[in-house]
Amino acid sequence: MTDINFSSGKPAQMPRAEDGDPPAAVAHYELIELLFFAYRDFISEPDEILAGYGFGRAHHRVLHFVDRNPGLSVADLLDILKITKQSLARVLKQLVDQGYIEQRAGRRDRRQRLLHPTAQGTRLARKLASIQSQRISRALEHMDEAGRDAAAEFLTRLINDTERRQVLAIIRAADKSG
Repeated sequence: MTDINFSSGKPAQMPRAEDGDPPAAVAHYELIELLFFAYRDFISEPDEILAGYGFGRAHHRVLHFVDRNPGLSVADLLDILKITKQSLARVLKQLVDQGYIEQRAGRRDRRQRLLHPTAQGTRLARKLASIQSQRISRALEHMDEAGRDAAAEFLTRLINDTERRQVLAIIRAADKSG
């Protein structure tokens, strides 16, 4: 991945709003770019580890949510990740074939496929989460409780209004089970 180098050592000036453009259209470039760079660094170490397994970010997301929600149905995972069945099928097949996830039939509906991490899958998911948790801890260590709450509120409000309640329910359910 190429780094962005600013010739002057400073980021370029924020573009001005064109006639008719709402001021908010350009008002948040700093936050947009901070999010891009934070995400890049947040996933960089897990990406390196996953590459050693022949896995990528899609594998990471699947493994994360299956580990946090053992017994998650394929349909629910598709809904969480907002990806197609075809995209999930390839990634899930690799994780199953290599022994990181098991698929089990549902108790009530044998056609339902429920996903469970294997011991190997749990170890990898927790290793990746531990690295990311350490990064978050370092970022929060100089913030007071109000600052941490504000960070959580900011991230929560970035989630679509129509899905925020569902996302928070998923997170809370995983916190209770794990």
